[in-house]
Amino acid sequence: MGMTITEKILAAHAGLSEVRPGQIINAKVDLVLANELSAVVAIEEFGKIRGTNKVFDPQKIVIVPDHFTPNKDIQSAKVAKKVREFALSQETLYYEVGRMGIEHVLLPEQGLVRPGMLVIGGDSHTVTYGGLGLVATGVGSTDVAVAWALGEVWLKVPPTIKIEFKGKKKPWVSGKDMILFVIGRLGVDGGIYSALEFTGEAITELSVAERLTMANMAIEAGAKNGIFAVDAKTEEYVKNATDKPYTIYESDPDAEYAQMITIDMDEIEPQVAFPHLPSNTRPISQVGNITVDQVIIGSCTNGRIEDLRVAAGLLQGKKIHPRVRCIVIPGTQKVYLQAMKEGLLETFVKADCVVSTPTCGPCVGGHMGILADGERCVSTTNRNFLGRMGHVTSEIYLASPAIAAATALAGKIISPVEL
Repeated sequence: MGMTITEKILAAHAGLSEVRPGQIINAKVDLVLANELSAVVAIEEFGKIRGTNKVFDPQKIVIVPDHFTPNKDIQSAKVAKKVREFALSQETLYYEVGRMGIEHVLLPEQGLVRPGMLVIGGDSHTVTYGGLGLVATGVGSTDVAVAWALGEVWLKVPPTIKIEFKGKKKPWVSGKDMILFVIGRLGVDGGIYSALEFTGEAITELSVAERLTMANMAIEAGAKNGIFAVDAKTEEYVKNATDKPYTIYESDPDAEYAQMITIDMDEIEPQVAFPHLPSNTRPISQVGNITVDQVIIGSCTNGRIEDLRVAAGLLQGKKIHPRVRCIVIPGTQKVYLQAMKEGLLETFVKADCVVSTPTCGPCVGGHMGILADGERCVSTTNRNFLGRMGHVTSEIYLASPAIAAATALAGKIISPVEL
């Protein structure tokens, strides 16, 4: 019996010829990621490990302060200081404000994650990197601390759900719409501790940015990881980011899948996830009349240059609705600079948008766009749980950059077609 991409990568990192779903393995990690929130706890746990006071390999440990940075208050400044001092003392890869970005946009951009790797991170959206043909998954801070010390992680091999998209995308349908459609079908628990393997004609059509977006939200269906096969687009992206080597794995023709789902692209139109779950999705044609107070364009889900281009293309020469606050957050400094060179930032400012330095900010209810009671926000982020972005009576609607930009102009949720 053959193996899936996920199984092959895990077997290779466990030093085994094969693995099967449900099997417990110890696997060597290629990279361990932490942000300031997961790192500050991991530092405490690392200090409790006997026999070591040094990380196993500083060049395989990445620390990115991005959730409450630039520091929003004294407490976040104290957390950032502790993490900074640890990172510098251990000589890990550390990305300070001004040189950083939102972690899950930054690592692919910097060539730190590549096909065939096993990456763990102290953040659930570490699954993003599966868009490049590797296994990446979020873990707790204790697991991060142990991996810092040993370079290994304890894992159970997940079963794989194969999701095949047949046909081509309709106008304005993006990877964000495709993953929202999948989550709407599976539910937030339909893929619990499974690998979601995305295939099909429509997948080959997607940009790498869209694949990263889809992998990013695999966790919203409960998945252990999301993964895509490597193709020419993947290789071009990776080679533009780094000259470091990588390994390509493919699922065997006789690989065993726990479930196989086929989705006809004719079924998918632009999607909106209503409060308070990413699975509470509706096609844009069935949204109705929903006015909004705020729009967020950015995050680790949709903060790449391709996303900003889509939004700027719709906002060009226009003004956002006078009732709406529109906050644009480029995913990294590099994305920010590219958007500046292309005139996208000027477009946003002239449209009366706020442009922020890279930060997770409003996505986690941290800063840069907290909602008051009863307010509604359309956001390109990945979660719309109760109270996540502010007051518990506020509402978050998840959508693509195209719908977000159109909504900012109209003051209510609309399709770009309506513009």
